Amino acid sequence: MNAFNGLGLHLGNLSRLSRAQTRSISAENFNGAKGAGGMATEGTGARAARDLGQGWKVSPAVRIKAGETFTFADITGPGAIQQIWMTPTGPWRFSILRIYWDGQEHPSVECPVGDFFGMPWGKFAPLVSQPVCVNPGSAFNCYWEMPFRKSCRMTMTNLGSEETMLFYQVNYTLTDVSEDCAYFHAQFRRTNPLPYKDVFTILDGVRGRGHYVGTVMGWGSNNFGWWGEGEIKFYFDGDKDWPTICGTGTEDYFCGSYNFENKENKQYQEFCTPYAGLHQVIRPDGVYASQTRFGMYRWHVMDPVRFEQELRITMQALSWRPDRRYLPLQDDLCSTAFWYQTLPTALFPALPDKDYLEVI
Repeated sequence: MNAFNGLGLHLGNLSRLSRAQTRSISAENFNGAKGAGGMATEGTGARAARDLGQGWKVSPAVRIKAGETFTFADITGPGAIQQIWMTPTGPWRFSILRIYWDGQEHPSVECPVGDFFGMPWGKFAPLVSQPVCVNPGSAFNCYWEMPFRKSCRMTMTNLGSEETMLFYQVNYTLTDVSEDCAYFHAQFRRTNPLPYKDVFTILDGVRGRGHYVGTVMGWGSNNFGWWGEGEIKFYFDGDKDWPTICGTGTEDYFCGSYNFENKENKQYQEFCTPYAGLHQVIRPDGVYASQTRFGMYRWHVMDPVRFEQELRITMQALSWRPDRRYLPLQDDLCSTAFWYQTLPTALFPALPDKDYLEVI
C-alpha cells in the first residue's frame, strides 16, 4: 500500500499517520516558516502591543492601499491548501482574490472575495455548507482542497478608493501530490441587465480535463413575479446546440422546489445544507432598497460534472406572462464557477471594471 500523503481527509481516514508537514501563513508569519510565528515587531497591532512587546499580537492584519495588490501567500510545493480563513474590510466587490498555480502567469482563480465565499451582494448572510462557511460578523472560510506541485501564489487587489485591511490565515500541508490530482479553479462573471432572450453564461472557454464542483449565484430581480423558471445547461466534450445535462428550473438546480416558498407564510424560505442553499434573500424596504436579491450555492461534491476536453455552462432567466407563456427576464445576474482541471489554465475573460462590478 502506498504511504498516506495526508490529503483527501474525511472521518474514515483521519486517524491515519502521514509524513505531511503542517504549515500556516498569516500576517504573523508571512512565509509560513516553521517556528517563525508571532515574531513581528511592527504591524497593525504594534501600538496596542506597545506595553507588551514582541509576541503579543503585533501583526494580526495587513493594510492594502487603494489600487495596490498584496501577495499574501507564496508557497513552494508540492503540497495543498487545506483551509482559508479571512476577514477583508471595505466593499467585498472591490477586493479581488487571485490564485496562481505552478508559476503560471495568469490566474486559475479570479473573483471578488465576497463572491468567492458566497456573498454576491456585499452583505453578510450566514452560510453553512461543507466546503464554505461564512460566520458572524464577516468570517470567510473555505475548505476546498487545493493541491499544487511546484508553487502556489495568492494575491488580493484593492480596486477601491480607500485603504483596506485584510485579516487572513492560510493553512496548508507540504506533501507528495498524486498524479491524478487536478488544480482548483474559480471564475466570476456578471451581466447587468441580461439582454432580452439571452441566456446567462456561467462558464465558457474551459480547456483541459477536469470536473465541475460548484456554483455561487447572485440574482437581482428586475421584474414582478417569480424569476426562477429557467434551466441550467452543461455542454461539454463536443456538445454544440444541445447539452448533455439540462436542468428543470433554477430553484431545482439549487436543490429547492416550488419557488423556494414557505407554504405557511407565503414568503421565500432561506436554507443552508451541506451541498446547496438559498442562504440570502435581500427584501425591499419600501424606499430605496427596491429590488429583491438572492444568493444561492450548489456544490457538486457528490456529483461532479466530469469533462475530458471542454466545458460550457449557461442559465436561462424566465418568468411567466399572464397568459402562462414564459417571459424572458432582463435581470442582474452574477456567478462564480468552481472546478478542478489539468494545467494550463485557459486565459479568463477580462474581469469587469470597478463600476460594473459594484453593488450598492
